[in-house]
Amino acid sequence: YIDTKGKGDFKDPEYFYLDIKGNKLHTIKLIVPSIVQKNQRFDVIVRFEDVYGNLTGHAEKSTLIELSHDQLRENLTWKLFVPETGFLTLPNLYFNEPGVYKFKLKNTKNNQFFFSPPIKCFQETLFQAFWGILHGESDRFDATTNIESTLRNFRDDHSMQFFATSCSESEQETTNDQWKTVSNFVHDFNEEDRFVSILGFQWLGSVPSEGLRQFVYFKDSKPILRKKDAKSNSLKKIYKSHSVKDLISIPSFTMAKGCQNNFENYSSEFERVVEIYNAWGSSECLEKEGNPRPIKSPSKKGIIESEEGSIRNALNQNFRFGFVAGGLDDRGPFSHLYETDQQQYSPGLTCILSPLHNRDSMMNALFQRSCYATTGEKMIVTFNIAQAPMGSELSTKNKPGLLYNRHITAFIAGTSELSKVELIRNGKLIKTFEPNAYSYDLVFDDSDPIEKVLIQNKDQEPFMYYYIRVIQKDGHIAWGSPIWIDHSNKNDIEEPKVNKKKEK
Repeated sequence: YIDTKGKGDFKDPEYFYLDIKGNKLHTIKLIVPSIVQKNQRFDVIVRFEDVYGNLTGHAEKSTLIELSHDQLRENLTWKLFVPETGFLTLPNLYFNEPGVYKFKLKNTKNNQFFFSPPIKCFQETLFQAFWGILHGESDRFDATTNIESTLRNFRDDHSMQFFATSCSESEQETTNDQWKTVSNFVHDFNEEDRFVSILGFQWLGSVPSEGLRQFVYFKDSKPILRKKDAKSNSLKKIYKSHSVKDLISIPSFTMAKGCQNNFENYSSEFERVVEIYNAWGSSECLEKEGNPRPIKSPSKKGIIESEEGSIRNALNQNFRFGFVAGGLDDRGPFSHLYETDQQQYSPGLTCILSPLHNRDSMMNALFQRSCYATTGEKMIVTFNIAQAPMGSELSTKNKPGLLYNRHITAFIAGTSELSKVELIRNGKLIKTFEPNAYSYDLVFDDSDPIEKVLIQNKDQEPFMYYYIRVIQKDGHIAWGSPIWIDHSNKNDIEEPKVNKKKEK
């Protein structure tokens, strides 16, 4: 209530609304699914934006937009006008042949071209690709104090299909009332087949044994776990008081000096994925080991990389994670970075491969590590060993053929030409492919003797792992989640026994 005259007369505030009109047409964006199957119906959304990303209908008179795709005959195109609303929905499109497709828009007024991200059409598929972030802040709104606008921004303006809140557990940054408001809006915005909202928060534990992490809940209306509270002041207590169907714990910014994580308290039940990248850098490995987007700052005021938080080192210790990417953040340990000359990169994106677009299905997919990370582009990545998808754990006991050969396949489609596809085994690059094309089918047989490449760790059976890293010519990167192979000497193939007849 507001006392507008200073006379103790408090009344409801008067609201007024502004209708923001976009500036001149600058960019046209196409919102498309990444994965479909043959004859599956889908919608395409066309966004007409000004230079600031606002929807606009302000185009030159008689502007006409031609829509086609690369496998459509030239004489078959759609003609579109720029609507006053600034967007169009083209419903019930489909492809009647498997393949890789890209929609193309041509502004006939100035001959500008715009392209959609790639679409992979399978003959049949058991999963779809859903894009969003599990940790990140809006570049327009404060997600803690203005959660409703933040959710609308990611859902409508950024066309994300899921989003997890990531406010700080500190009561100075997130009060109990603010957490209640955040929880309510997360519940209200969660809508099957449109937008999945997930309740989550950031928690900074002891460094380096716990580090920074993002907790995401499976369900609504859950409490924020504060570091100052006795019941949640350590990871061990949090894990002991929760089940694996309550939350997922995502180590983040693990190589950042000051909030690094040495994975001392790693839990295979709760830490199913790790944030390999956010807008402040990648924690995959050290810069000297080939990290293309390292955490670095030229001055002492910024944050530098810490080797003990290397995700490759953690994988070599048999800590098993899928890969996700975070976005931009200016809260908690990130709050001072804008005031320094810290190296900043593009906000990342996470792709979850899930059969259904609802929270239960997507959280279960995340638990199964059915996901991959990118530096912000909607690249399509599939990765398999012996037909098992990324995130899988294989065994030479169940698949004895792995003792002799690991048949590796992958499919990649980029938003620009692909420069390199790198196959990493046990933290080391073993093969580089150079497609020089927008899409690529990778086939590789690793027939190195398994006993020479297994990682031998104390008190553990030998194991090995693989993952792929994709680099486009425009510098954008994708990381496919690893696949593990366990081996036991007891599982070696034995010579068949021959029953001998007794001599009379």
